[in-house]
Amino acid sequence: MAGSRSVEIVALIGGRRVERDRVLAWEDRRIDAAAKKLGVPAPEPGDIDTRRETLLRAKLDLGSAEIRRRLARESQWADRIARTQARVGRQRRRSVTELEVSAGSAADFVTWFDSAVNADDPTAMLRACPDHFDTTFGARGQEVLETTGSSPLAALFFIDYDDVSSLVTAPDALFPHQVAGVARAQNGRAIGGVRHQFRDTATGFRARLTVEFPLPTLPAMVAGHRWHLACEFSNWIEAATQGAPQ
Repeated sequence: MAGSRSVEIVALIGGRRVERDRVLAWEDRRIDAAAKKLGVPAPEPGDIDTRRETLLRAKLDLGSAEIRRRLARESQWADRIARTQARVGRQRRRSVTELEVSAGSAADFVTWFDSAVNADDPTAMLRACPDHFDTTFGARGQEVLETTGSSPLAALFFIDYDDVSSLVTAPDALFPHQVAGVARAQNGRAIGGVRHQFRDTATGFRARLTVEFPLPTLPAMVAGHRWHLACEFSNWIEAATQGAPQ
């Protein structure tokens, strides 16, 4: 499906080791689904790296405003559902994926990721997963338009990296580097969050990636998001290892 990669990454999903090729196969299927959602032609079957870049170019050609217009109805419904679910209480369902990385360091990756999130150019964010449709960074934090888990709807929400007050996932002292923040609906209500934690190993580093969803979220959607996490972070790690610009 793809040529040799710059670093070996093995995912742990649902307690099972998942090799990179299986994550790439998941991404390959999601490329077709994302193209259909955007109303653009699906990239020709073939090399995953080429298909990824073709979908990225379609997103960039459409532009942020057009993508948001096309997905406005979905994102409005997703926002209403998330706000309703969050009103049930502060309990959460957690989607967790771990990655074992054969090279690099936890600190270097977190530095790269922080730069990519804050960059004016959204390319690194949009390339990482087919289900990433738009992203900007502003006063309220990172605004993201994406499909989460196995949801049929694209959701628009904010991640406030300056606030971890409502997260239920505690930091692990064995993972000294982290990216964490509260996810908020368009009206500011906390609807979940992320606590992604990283530590060095003898040969590279390990990532423990956690997304919190409102408790009423369907378990199938939470489980499906494990693959989303494996996809996006594996692609970001490869880009960081290659020294790719943000």
